[in-house]
Amino acid sequence: MPFLPRKMPLNSDIFGKIIIMQTNRSALVTLISVFFFWGFVAASNDILIPVFKEKLNLEQWQSQLISVAFYLAYTVGSLIYIGISKLYGSDILNKIGYKNGIALGLCISAVGTLLFYPAAQLVSFNLMISGLFIVALGFSLQQTAANPLAIVMGDPSKGSQRLSLAGGVNNIGTTIGPLVVSYAIFGAVGSGNKLDDIGAVKFPYLILGAAFLVVAVIFKFSSLPNQIHADEKNDVIDNPASKKSSLHYPQLVLGMIAIFIYVGVEVATASNLPEYMKQYMDIETSQAAPYVSLFWASLMIGRWTSSAGAFNVKPTTKQVLRFLMPYLAFGVFLLVNAIAKSDLSVFYPYAFVILVMIGADILSKGNPARQLVIFSACGIAALIIGMLTTGLVSVYAFISVGLFCSTLWPCIFTLAISGLGKYTNQGSSYLIMMIMGGGLISWLQGWLAGDDMLGIKWSYIVGVVCFIYLAFYGWKTASLLKAQGIDLDEQNKAVH
Repeated sequence: MPFLPRKMPLNSDIFGKIIIMQTNRSALVTLISVFFFWGFVAASNDILIPVFKEKLNLEQWQSQLISVAFYLAYTVGSLIYIGISKLYGSDILNKIGYKNGIALGLCISAVGTLLFYPAAQLVSFNLMISGLFIVALGFSLQQTAANPLAIVMGDPSKGSQRLSLAGGVNNIGTTIGPLVVSYAIFGAVGSGNKLDDIGAVKFPYLILGAAFLVVAVIFKFSSLPNQIHADEKNDVIDNPASKKSSLHYPQLVLGMIAIFIYVGVEVATASNLPEYMKQYMDIETSQAAPYVSLFWASLMIGRWTSSAGAFNVKPTTKQVLRFLMPYLAFGVFLLVNAIAKSDLSVFYPYAFVILVMIGADILSKGNPARQLVIFSACGIAALIIGMLTTGLVSVYAFISVGLFCSTLWPCIFTLAISGLGKYTNQGSSYLIMMIMGGGLISWLQGWLAGDDMLGIKWSYIVGVVCFIYLAFYGWKTASLLKAQGIDLDEQNKAVH
């Protein structure tokens, strides 16, 4: 080893820290790119549901089988993951590596998109939902790896805010997805055109499959960490040695139910929206895409707002960002819809609804448990207003549920894996498993939406019940974690 001057190690340390910071940033950018795909496909399902309902003369609950197949795949994928891990005697991601796991998941999803070609050619509903199932199977592995990576790639106390940032990228996909798929199917967004050939649905998904393969190669050779090294000190304080499984942590078990319910209310609200607008607003499926896009853009708006806390800036600048970021996100929605030649004037009043969400975010003070309670209460209010009113007021009330669902995923995920230490990977897999709620709860609402049941409008009572549990989870978990020596308010103060 060559001799180095005394001052060189200090300068090397500083230089090394700069390199690490730049590497972490580039790795984080690479990581959150995959969140885009999850959003693009999930939101596009809301266009496929009414299309297949009309072309194949399905009942509302039957059309919701698209959501069931897509979200049930997350559960099947998680069970496969857990089974293979038990077979090998160790966590499979620790064995193959995190970025390799994401690349593999992208390849699996690409295989699923290939089924859209025969599905469209044969007008086969079963083949189409089989393709979606395989796409989501790949997403399951991607999410199991990507969510904990986003949390640990930086200051742990800012984990939920990094997830919100990644979620903001996810919702660029959810904003664009319905518009792109609607354009590919109908020829123009909001045109009122009728669908002549259902074969048009295959093109956007085949292109998406090619994109999956390209990004898989990028992940394979990226600087993304391939391993997460659990810090045993982060295990909960109440005798961690007695914990034999992640399921012994109450915050995780209750969080699994919360993820099931959260994804359920989010997906059910959006996927039943086109049918509501058709029945109460005489808005055809081909014209519904901008409204569906606004629902998913609302999640982007909320997540960009919350992600302001992830930036290392002065408190005053952070407050400015809290007001600036949501309207930048709203601007993205307006821009993509302007490109799609949608009528924007009808959406301008929604800018005032966004102020309610900003106020709720400020009240939460960066505490994920408090934010869960406040946003759930706002979600309940939005659904009740939607059921009690008519016209655009009702539509925007239902759409605003997207604003109040926006940060619930990172809040629940962060709370649920807090203090799990070496069981973080296992806990993450269990949480991903519960994404199946997106299919089952949307199917339940679709069934209740039948004319012989509650009807489409009052079926939204399902969402009210879901938000009540989510508010309970936020309240209960704060006390559970405090009893285990984890004070969320103190963690938040430490970052500011």
